[in-house]
Amino acid sequence: MFHATPFIPTSLLLLIITFTARGASDTLSPAQQLTPDRTLVSPGGVFELGFFSPSPSSAKRYLGIWYKSIPDKKVVWVANRDSPVTSAIASLLITQTGNLAIFQDSRKLVWLSNQTSIANATNLVAQLLDTGNFVLRYASNDGDIVWQSFDHPTDTLLPGMKLGWDFKTNSDRFIRAWKSPEDPSSGDFAFILNPAGFPEIFLWKDKIITYRSGPWNGLRFSGVPEMKQSEILDFIFETSSADVYYYFELKNKSVLSRLVVNSTGMLQRFTWVESSHEWNPYWYAPKDQCDHYKECGGYGVCDTNASPVCKCLTGFEPRNPEAWFLRDGSDGCARRTELDCRTDGFAQLQNVKLPQSSGAYVDKKMTIEDCGDACARNCSCTAYAHRDITGKGSGCVMWSGELEDLRVFADAGQTLYVKLAASDLGHVNGINSKTHAGKAKGVIKIVGIVAGVGILSCCLAAIILRKRKALQRKLNLKTARKGPSERSQDLLLNEVVITSKRDYTDESNPDELELPLYDFSAMQLATDKFSEENKLGQGGFGSVYKGTLSDGQLVAVKRLAKTSGQGMEEFKNELRLIARLQHRNLVRLLGCCVQMDEKMLIYEYLEHRSLDSTLFNPERSSMLNWEKRYNIICGIARGLLYLHQDSRFRIIHRDLKASNVLLDGELNPKISDFGMARIFSQDQTEANTKRVVGTYGYMSPEYAMDGLFSVKSDVFSFGVLVLEIISGKKNRGFYYTDHELNLLGHAWNLWREHRALELMDPEAGDSYPASEVLRCIQVGLLCVQEHAEDRPVMSTVVVMLSSDTASLPQPKTPGFCLRRNNETDSSSSKHENHSCTVNEVTVTMLHGR
Repeated sequence: MFHATPFIPTSLLLLIITFTARGASDTLSPAQQLTPDRTLVSPGGVFELGFFSPSPSSAKRYLGIWYKSIPDKKVVWVANRDSPVTSAIASLLITQTGNLAIFQDSRKLVWLSNQTSIANATNLVAQLLDTGNFVLRYASNDGDIVWQSFDHPTDTLLPGMKLGWDFKTNSDRFIRAWKSPEDPSSGDFAFILNPAGFPEIFLWKDKIITYRSGPWNGLRFSGVPEMKQSEILDFIFETSSADVYYYFELKNKSVLSRLVVNSTGMLQRFTWVESSHEWNPYWYAPKDQCDHYKECGGYGVCDTNASPVCKCLTGFEPRNPEAWFLRDGSDGCARRTELDCRTDGFAQLQNVKLPQSSGAYVDKKMTIEDCGDACARNCSCTAYAHRDITGKGSGCVMWSGELEDLRVFADAGQTLYVKLAASDLGHVNGINSKTHAGKAKGVIKIVGIVAGVGILSCCLAAIILRKRKALQRKLNLKTARKGPSERSQDLLLNEVVITSKRDYTDESNPDELELPLYDFSAMQLATDKFSEENKLGQGGFGSVYKGTLSDGQLVAVKRLAKTSGQGMEEFKNELRLIARLQHRNLVRLLGCCVQMDEKMLIYEYLEHRSLDSTLFNPERSSMLNWEKRYNIICGIARGLLYLHQDSRFRIIHRDLKASNVLLDGELNPKISDFGMARIFSQDQTEANTKRVVGTYGYMSPEYAMDGLFSVKSDVFSFGVLVLEIISGKKNRGFYYTDHELNLLGHAWNLWREHRALELMDPEAGDSYPASEVLRCIQVGLLCVQEHAEDRPVMSTVVVMLSSDTASLPQPKTPGFCLRRNNETDSSSSKHENHSCTVNEVTVTMLHGR
């Protein structure tokens, strides 16, 4: 939202202005000047140009363009973003040299369009078009443009606006984010097309690449599978000796769409929905862990449906095995066998995002067969692919050096042929691959040998498998003769397995557990025999201790209480789930200990412990200024989105709360405690349980009342957490007998009375962007709405939190409780068989933790 600049008439202004543009004109002539009280409106009334202020408190003025007919006006272009007007007296005019210029006060120059001096400048006019393009052209010829705003974008790409290079003028057209939602000056993030090699677009934060689109493959950018032709949008990429650029067009002219890079580093496409009068998030990036640039390093492949997400290409192995084991794949992979440039062949990878292509060689006419032969002959060539995948494919692209920023998709991407040493052609490393040997006779011989060895290996494997089954039958007989404690240990090890099927919900299907097992004695030594000094916390499941392994690594040891039957189920559930999950906002499981009746989980140690120990502690809460709190909110949202949508399973946490969010040394959040979590199939939306578990104050009404849980019940818990982080106050699940409001009711009343900023925790300090805080409060209230169908899903929440420009719907009444029947503290659901009133519906027998 911005605010119009008031017009203050003075004698000085009258001296400056000889003639002022008035009315709803779309054109400015050399005899006119545009002042802060007037605007230009495009012929069809689509766009408006004028002076604006980005916030009520700002004294700075900017010349910008925004949508005329949309109430919540979005600025799409700013002329003087880095040179604001600091006076109430300002004007836009056409100079005698044929430039557009902004002046303030006594003709002090603020901004200049800065093109070469033009003869006959008196014949020029400036016009705002219905495309949103502000052009300087000759009055006698509509097509003869000497300057246009489309050549100087700010943070928004509009239909028809080109993003890329014009080699004739040596100009680079790119979009750069605002510094903040209330500061249009040049921010840290920019989306820039690199024309070198096989052109692609990079998202930069200062001098660091954070995201890559992948090169254009004739249909779309290879790293954007969602980029499909539709009834609404057309995507066009042009490359020639004169220019290289990308743009999009609207097939339906009644639709409004824009691509924005915002101040938090998020690329977002919005479309205007007239029926609901809001900007709808259409697409965004980066959207998952594999979108982060070079997540798996050189020769590593990122797959969001695998755990860990990083895999080495066929014929490669981790360059840093220790870091790789700890799920840090940034060092990438190295070849098992060096190439000899004589007998090498190619492995075929399907459905991949092509590697970083700035140094690639491109030939439009070469066939894929000739491309393979050329790569085989070139000792520095490491991979090749089609340049264009339209139809049967055409052209050739060859890479040399390391292959970086690879990822695989379920049903998109394209085929890449990677050069391997002959001895590695028979290896398969979990990625769809097959031999492509070209025409080299030596390679054909090697493939034949490898095939023969493969057949022999299969025969040997069958014999070994038969013997192993016979041995297992003997072991089962021995197990039946063991004592009770030994049998319980074997039973746990056999039951605690992790399903490897993406859409599998029956948790009895076994798979091997890929976790290191620690000895009980090692855990005793690490925790100083589980001393009280090392005790970090305690819950219904048991206790958590700080430990130091023999190599000096700090860990958190979660020791299951021997008498807790519920804890046993949590233990097995947590192993099933978190061992297969990997995300920067989820706590990392390092191993487990199962010995006799001792069961332990070993996690990474996070020095700031749980969020509640900092947020609700008066001595520590000042550590969390607004920037830290906002980052924590966004981090939790990304972690929850991964659980709901981007992981190989769809996982409902069911117990998201402040004590189950841990903070690392830099106060980055990590979701923990998956003992209550449930796996959903990809098409499953909700489930029902007779055993309601969780924590009062965080449970959604439909879960507390009817036992119905879904992604929307997690969204409710997230909304409560957002309001707690903003306010620094705990949410009590129920009213006291004197009808004191809980946090949700308090926040709702403040919102309705337009006093929402009063919710802000004073410990967060006075320096914070009000619009960002209000947006987070609104998102929190949207998440805690009473009816599940009204709450947004986490993908929408992530967009709403990170977007400076997305229009948010108004929240409806929260699902808070009206009163409680006793004086006991219900902030935690430890009590059983108590009757309580939730949204005027009585529920009994709530089983808690």
